[in-house]
Amino acid sequence: MKLTLAVITMTVVCLSSAAQDITHVNAKTPRDVQIRIAKLAAPKEITDHADIYVLGEHGYELAKRGDNGLSCMIEREKPDTMEPECYDAEGTRTTVRVRLYEEQQRANGVSEQEIERSVKAGYRSGKFKPPSKPGIVYMLSDYNYVLNPETGKTIHFPGHLMFYAPYATEKTVGSGEGAPYLVHPGEPDALMIVVPAKSH
Repeated sequence: MKLTLAVITMTVVCLSSAAQDITHVNAKTPRDVQIRIAKLAAPKEITDHADIYVLGEHGYELAKRGDNGLSCMIEREKPDTMEPECYDAEGTRTTVRVRLYEEQQRANGVSEQEIERSVKAGYRSGKFKPPSKPGIVYMLSDYNYVLNPETGKTIHFPGHLMFYAPYATEKTVGSGEGAPYLVHPGEPDALMIVVPAKSH
């Protein structure tokens, strides 16, 4: 982990000062800036061979085709959040399809409430599939501006790793100091967050 974090730190330094100030992205954000930030989510050995998506006028567009089965993008839980993430092959097969759909709907002017409803309906109907085996989502960059579900505000969050935990809740994984934090608890796309000690 020390090597990985050192590589990421060196890469951040190479970004332009304009890119370093970015806290959210949209279809007007230059493609090269989106690509550079998206690739900071995981080690270079991974992102150099991953599919890279950028936001365009009609949602996500494939900017670079990879050959390792992984996918990287700047994800947005809400339009004003920014979450550079790299999904492993299982996430590419399942969760990435949902993210592509969500941004396509946003580009078409669909409300956030309706997108949320249609995604939940998609999981119920089988249109969308939760990950079927253990896997990882890399989110190691310093460009994480995420939604705090307790306050509803966007906050900066340190680099971390996430692991698929479909339908997991505090009841199933435990709670309290040292227990993993759950994203979307009880939902098909639930994730467990682990923050490397050096990121605190």
